[in-house]
Amino acid sequence: MNLRDLEYLVAVDDERHFNRAAERCFVSQPTLSGQLKKLEEQLGVQLIERSTRRVVMTDVGLAVAAQARRVLSAARGVRDIAESFHDPMAGDLQLGLIPTLAPYLLPQVMPILREQYPHLKLWLHEQQTAVLMERLRNAELDLLILALPIPEHEFVEVDLFREPFWMAVSGDDPLAGRKQVSLNDLQDRELMLLEEGHCLREHALDVCLSAGASRNSAFQATSLETLRHMVGEGMGTTLIPQLAVPEKRDGAVCYLPFKKPQPSRRIGMLYRKGSYRADAFAAIGNSITHCLTL
Repeated sequence: MNLRDLEYLVAVDDERHFNRAAERCFVSQPTLSGQLKKLEEQLGVQLIERSTRRVVMTDVGLAVAAQARRVLSAARGVRDIAESFHDPMAGDLQLGLIPTLAPYLLPQVMPILREQYPHLKLWLHEQQTAVLMERLRNAELDLLILALPIPEHEFVEVDLFREPFWMAVSGDDPLAGRKQVSLNDLQDRELMLLEEGHCLREHALDVCLSAGASRNSAFQATSLETLRHMVGEGMGTTLIPQLAVPEKRDGAVCYLPFKKPQPSRRIGMLYRKGSYRADAFAAIGNSITHCLTL
């Protein structure tokens, strides 16, 4: 058994297609298939059900693939530990972010991180909170940036910044001409929200309930951009995190900041306790916080 064989197995589990898995691993399909067959013979179990139409992982194949991910992550950790002795801010770092944050935060902070840590290679993963948490738990990711709080978790939690919400209304809404709004302006309005699974949905619901608004149960968006377009079409009102408010606006959507007290969400980092890269994570967090307070 070698690490390369485990990489082949994980690729097949992810792709469920031998040709795509082989392309991902930069080997020929016969080479990948042959090595996996040898791995099955070595383990004495069938990992993959093969047919002309599809690839299906057996139950033991799924379990072995899950363990293989942890082994590969540990192997990367060995390499990263060695690199960290030369430069703590060098090597690969697997960073996970939530979809309501990644497209708006990364363009601001990535140039700073590249400039300050030129030898650090960030691999970016954009997924919902529950998926990110599981991948951090399985050591597939090193660091998460997401909305807090997260109930009942076992990770180190670091606050980065608070992000205010803005109200988004259509250009012909009665509030569109205002410079600011208050929470009272949400009263009796129906807010369009993201679908379940997005933490922003829960934060927006909390604001709705406290301000006397209700949720629009007829529509659930898959992304902030969908919400933005629906508001622009005059379909309703929503809350947009400040980082997602565009500098250039077309007039179809009017973005209104709230007077104090502003509704907001906490943005922070999570990483595994005892991580040897804790100092590196702290440096990254300081860089992000400093970038957003300039």
